[in-house]
Amino acid sequence: MKVDYIALSVPVFFLLIGVELGYSFYKKLGYYRLNDSIANLSQGIGQQVTGLFMKTALFFGYKYIFEHWRLFDLPNTIWVWIILFIGVDFFYYWFHRMSHQVNALWAAHIVHHQSEEYNLTVALRQSWFQGWFSWVFYLPLALIGFDPLMFLTLSAFNTLYQFWIHTRAIKNMGFLEHIINTPSHHRVHHGSNPKYIDKNHAGSLIIWDKMFGTFQREEEEVYYGITKPLASWNPVWANVHYWAELIDTARKTDEFADKIRVFIKPPGWFPLALGGFKPAPEIDVLHYKKYDAYYSKALVGYVLFQFVVALAVGSMLLFLYPKMTGETVVIAAVFTLFTLLSCGALLEGKAWLKYFEFIRLIVSLLGLYLFKDMAIFNTLAIVFTLVQAGSFTWFCFIQNKIIHAKETSTI
Repeated sequence: MKVDYIALSVPVFFLLIGVELGYSFYKKLGYYRLNDSIANLSQGIGQQVTGLFMKTALFFGYKYIFEHWRLFDLPNTIWVWIILFIGVDFFYYWFHRMSHQVNALWAAHIVHHQSEEYNLTVALRQSWFQGWFSWVFYLPLALIGFDPLMFLTLSAFNTLYQFWIHTRAIKNMGFLEHIINTPSHHRVHHGSNPKYIDKNHAGSLIIWDKMFGTFQREEEEVYYGITKPLASWNPVWANVHYWAELIDTARKTDEFADKIRVFIKPPGWFPLALGGFKPAPEIDVLHYKKYDAYYSKALVGYVLFQFVVALAVGSMLLFLYPKMTGETVVIAAVFTLFTLLSCGALLEGKAWLKYFEFIRLIVSLLGLYLFKDMAIFNTLAIVFTLVQAGSFTWFCFIQNKIIHAKETSTI
C-alpha cells in the first residue's frame, strides 16, 4: 500500500511554521511577511493538488522497469535500505543540479527559488510541474532492483528532511556541517548573490557537493530569490513565467539550432545575436528592495479566510480523492487553485479581481450539484453554502469600504 508521507506531514509542517513565526515575532526578526508566506503556501497546496493527476502514472513508470527489467532481486534488509537511501540522495543531487543547469528544467524548479524571504514556508513552495520529470532521474534504481515502495518511502523522507533546513533561526551546526545538508548550506543555495548561484544542490548529504565541486560555504549576507524577481503573488504565473520568457527568446532567435539551445542551455544563455550569455548581476545593496505590492488592509482577514478554505478543500481532496469520481476531483482541484489565484490577486490589488471573485463564489455553489452522490453531501452542502454566502457578503462589504475610502481621500 502506498502511503503519502508528505500529505500526512502537513499538520507537522504548519506546527513548525507556527513555532518559527512565533520565534520571529518574539525576537522581532522579520522572517515572515503575510503576502510572501501566503504565496509560498499556495504553491505547496497547488503542487499537491496538481500532483494527484500524475502520481499513478509516474509510479507506474518506475514500477514497470522494476517488474520487467530489473537486474537483481534485492532482499528487504537494513543494508539494502541504507544503500537505497544513499542512492536516492545521490540521484536527487544530480536531478537538482541539472534543474539549475538546463533551462527547460529550471523553468519548473525556479518556482522554489522565487521567494525573497527564507523561512519554513519556502520549503513548501514547490513547482506544480517538476514532479512530472524528476522521477526519470531515479530510474536506474528501478533497473538495479530496488522495490518501488521502498523507493517511494525513502524519496518521501528525502523530501521531508529538507523541510527543516529552510530556516534562518538555526546558524552553524559545527561538525555536522561537513556531512549533512544544513540550514547554513541551504541558505547559500537560495541566494541570488553571484557567488552563491548553483551551489549546494544536496538533499540530505552535503558530501555530493564537496565531491563534485559545487560546494560553497555561507560567508557574506545572503540575498534570497531569483536574479530577475518574479514581482507577483500569482501562483499560476509563478509556474509559467519562465516558460513564457524562454518561448519569447526562442521566437526572437533566427537560427533553428539556437531556438533549441534556448531550452537546453543554462539560465542566462542567449544566442550571440541577442547579446550572448548574461551572467547574474551583483547585488545592488544600496538600492535593494523586496517586492511588496500595496493591498488594502481591509482585505487581510478575507484573504486569510479564503486561504483557509482552499487549504481545507485541498486537504479533503488529498485524503478522499480515491473515493471520489473523476468529475468531483477535477471540480475540487479547480476550486482550490482558483481560490489560491484569488488570494494572490487580492494581495496584488488587481482590478479584474473584483469581478473574478464574485463569479468564483457564485459558480462554486453551482458546482455542489456534482457532489450529490457523496455520503456527506448534505453536511457538505450546508457548510459550503454558508461559507460561500458569508464570503460573498464579506467581499461586498470590503468593496464598499474600499470605494468609500477612495472617495473620502479625493475630497
